[in-house]
Amino acid sequence: MRLLLKAFKTEIAPTIEQKEKIIRSIGIARFLYNQYIAYNKKLYKMYQRGFLDIHQKRFISANEFDKYVNHKLKLKLPWIDECGSKARKKAQVNAETAFKKFFKGETGFPRFKKKANQDVKLYFPKNNKGDWTIWRHKLMIPTLKQVRLKEFGYLPVDAKVTNGTVSYEAGRFYVSVVVDIDEKSKYNKDLEASYHTVTEGIGIDLGVKDLAIVSNGKTFKNINKSLKIKKLKKRLRKEQRCLSRKYEFRKKKGGRTATSSANIEKQKLKVQKLHQRIDKIREDYESKVIHEIVKQKPRFITVEDLNVKGMMKNRHLAQAVAAQRFNSLLTKLKRKAEIIGIELRVVDRFYPSSKLCHACGHIHKGLKLKDRVYICPECGYTEDRDFNASLNLRDAKEYRAA
Repeated sequence: MRLLLKAFKTEIAPTIEQKEKIIRSIGIARFLYNQYIAYNKKLYKMYQRGFLDIHQKRFISANEFDKYVNHKLKLKLPWIDECGSKARKKAQVNAETAFKKFFKGETGFPRFKKKANQDVKLYFPKNNKGDWTIWRHKLMIPTLKQVRLKEFGYLPVDAKVTNGTVSYEAGRFYVSVVVDIDEKSKYNKDLEASYHTVTEGIGIDLGVKDLAIVSNGKTFKNINKSLKIKKLKKRLRKEQRCLSRKYEFRKKKGGRTATSSANIEKQKLKVQKLHQRIDKIREDYESKVIHEIVKQKPRFITVEDLNVKGMMKNRHLAQAVAAQRFNSLLTKLKRKAEIIGIELRVVDRFYPSSKLCHACGHIHKGLKLKDRVYICPECGYTEDRDFNASLNLRDAKEYRAA
């Protein structure tokens, strides 16, 4: 029997006391994350000015900072103890990871987390036997005790949970657990596709006009052009204008800066809920697209290594590119292909998939972005531009395995 790690995320219905504890604990974890960033920012500035040489530490580790929190910071701020020690330590470890990536050149300098749009999650490992016990309608969360679930029967009952996180988004509370699941379990629906007949490989061309054009003839439309998303975005613009006016009115009334109020907080929650709803629709659609692609179990899937960061620099396309969530789609596709056993091939971003003629191999250098139909100047081959690109990706000879 082979066990696989699988994550489950669902909404919870905590009591008023549990809600207060979650919000307070998330705030403390965010505070410690920012304190770690501020402490190491001072060290980095000293290093830049030449006060520290290359052999001295440019930032302290999470373990060293945790000692500082326990022996000094908690004496000044005793309310830090209201958050669990494991959750506090995990926030500091996340901040340390951000600094390590910065010094490796993978990311920019770590930023502070704002209260308005924080993405801090409370992490709880399984230390005791009763931690993270799952029943049909509730589960045992460390330090929070039994919490009621909103969706009964979604989490696998009596499964072995290794760890979990609790998060707060747009007025709602969520729990995410990592579970050891048998590969033949009913909860591993992804593996059902592995028993289908293997078909030939496919190529997928991702774009802005349509989300994905597959070489087998399937086209997945751009969900952002649907009436539902357009109505939600129109409503979002209206609520954002309303929030902006409240801030402006508060600023005129109170002076230079606008302070928050109960009405402003209510309006902010409305905006957050609309953002969340749009994100959930997009996320659900991309999951359905990936399921449709892999359910026939092609022998391989070929995609292009997109330069999303470069595409975002075009101010005319930036919003449309961000809405397509290309990085999220490719990450999920990679994970799903790995589980089912499909080879995922990635072609270099400079491969001329759109300009290459699938019939004769001629490269049409004069092809422009506005040309939606590919007409080969050599052999006269005519085909939809994106479908021609998907065929070329499918037949590409140079690629790397994802």
